[in-house]
Amino acid sequence: MEGEIESFIKVWIIAILCFSYCYYISSRLPKGITRLLSLLPVFYLLIILPLDLHSFHLGAPTTFFLVWLATFKLLLFSFGKGPLSSSPSKNIFHFIAIASLPIKIRQNPPQKFIKNTIIKENNTNPFDPNGSRLPKSILVAIKVLLLALIIKTYEYRAYLHPYLTLLLYCLHMYIGIETVLALVALPARTIFGFELEPQFNEPYLTTSLQDFWGRRWNLMVSSVLRETAYDPIRRASLEIIGPKWAQFLGVMSSFVVSGLMHEAIYYYLSRARPTWEVTLFFLIQGASTGIEIAAKKAAGDTWRPHKVVTRVLTLGFLTLTGNWLFFPQLLRNGVHEKGIKEYSLIIDFVKAGLRYHS
Repeated sequence: MEGEIESFIKVWIIAILCFSYCYYISSRLPKGITRLLSLLPVFYLLIILPLDLHSFHLGAPTTFFLVWLATFKLLLFSFGKGPLSSSPSKNIFHFIAIASLPIKIRQNPPQKFIKNTIIKENNTNPFDPNGSRLPKSILVAIKVLLLALIIKTYEYRAYLHPYLTLLLYCLHMYIGIETVLALVALPARTIFGFELEPQFNEPYLTTSLQDFWGRRWNLMVSSVLRETAYDPIRRASLEIIGPKWAQFLGVMSSFVVSGLMHEAIYYYLSRARPTWEVTLFFLIQGASTGIEIAAKKAAGDTWRPHKVVTRVLTLGFLTLTGNWLFFPQLLRNGVHEKGIKEYSLIIDFVKAGLRYHS
């Protein structure tokens, strides 16, 4: 593990040097092809750097941050778009934080929203448009307890039904990703005082696939995909195939890109050849979301099922398709076992530290 930490430090030092080059050199070049060509060596380095990492808890976030988010942000930056161009990058530290972390700065937030956020912070989740019934602090405590319970339950996996184990993996993935993203965004919020967009919006409260993928799940990715895939494809095809099919094509292109990026992340985690199962998962999600959007437009306000019904159907569909196509490649290559083993090592290390200090 010591060698892995050294590799992790080396990877991020090189990544920070790459972002410094982008800030001092590429930003001074004309946007467009010239700037894009200057960024090609950076794209290459960001793609190969995570290959030096083999642990789940260091490799997975690094791959997600550098191979997906950072390269897409820099791709937009090369054409004068995206968060690196529109956000207030007052200095190199701001630029590096925005480029390397899964954060999005809120642009000129309205005063009313700020006031409501402050009022609701001690009572409900400020990012839930319907208002959570539980205080935000209690929701965080519940998620932490659930994560600890899930990790403890893994010790008894041999006695659990396979479907229950897969449900644990679903919960673990959501709580784990949300926790990691919140932790890495903390320095940007506390050191630089950035007011950030939420990264998740209580996805278990979703009432439709459009709501889940567009407004609740991993909103940083949704924002990047909207700028790099959805908007360009929709605009390019609008006059050719009309607004309805252009929107559908934009939705499908976003899910195709997401599927391919997940295949890449799976490769970094398992070093096994892609099976394209996860790409099929996102193709199904994209097609289903497009059909859902068209159906809602056709129905209008004439008929809307109850939120409880749509919530159960949506979460059930996501769970079934996820167990069918999203998780098998990870399970087949033992990625989950690696993660569980690392959790055990971390817990043992913490326990040893507590015993030493006591």
